Amino acid sequence: MRIVKKHNERKQEIINTALKIFIHKGYEKTSVNDILNEIGIAKGTFYHYFKAKEEVLDAVIADTTETIVNKIEKIIADNSLNAEDKLLKAFSEMRVAPDMGEKFLSDIHKPENVLMHQKILTSSIKAFVPLMVEIVEEGIKQGKFTSQYPKEYMEIVLCSAIVLLDDGIFERTEEEKVKLLAALISSLGKMLGSENVSFYNKIMKIL
Repeated sequence: MRIVKKHNERKQEIINTALKIFIHKGYEKTSVNDILNEIGIAKGTFYHYFKAKEEVLDAVIADTTETIVNKIEKIIADNSLNAEDKLLKAFSEMRVAPDMGEKFLSDIHKPENVLMHQKILTSSIKAFVPLMVEIVEEGIKQGKFTSQYPKEYMEIVLCSAIVLLDDGIFERTEEEKVKLLAALISSLGKMLGSENVSFYNKIMKIL
């Protein structure tokens, strides 16, 4: 018996299935037919939602990014936290993409996943920088931070973190990654005029 699903449910099923196959086979080696066969739908159904495979990739990345953005927005809205704590919690949320785990983080660096890798990095910077700037500007109002270039500083730190923590470029142990991330966030604190010991101690607690 054919199962009829609502529009949004079917679209989300395609996105979730595509992500699973992209990770397993690689984006370049995955065909639209692979996705169709896994779900058991007709080609016409697929093209009702997406014009091409790359459009599905964009949806997969947008879906993943949105999940992290929603978590950071909740942190921003939490009035029980000061700007320093919000900044650190936001960085903590960005460390690992939800529901993907270590296998995804390893497989994303394979040559067959290069386009997916590139799109994820670009999407991350565009989505996260404005949120982090919002936190910094709140910190400036609170007297926690001082900065004329909050956007530029956030771009420098996030881009540095993405490149320096990229397993496809540098091989590092988990301990080395933790130290590097601590150094980056600590450097950001200095850029923002927050050089107190308690800020550094808070960094080490979240890592």
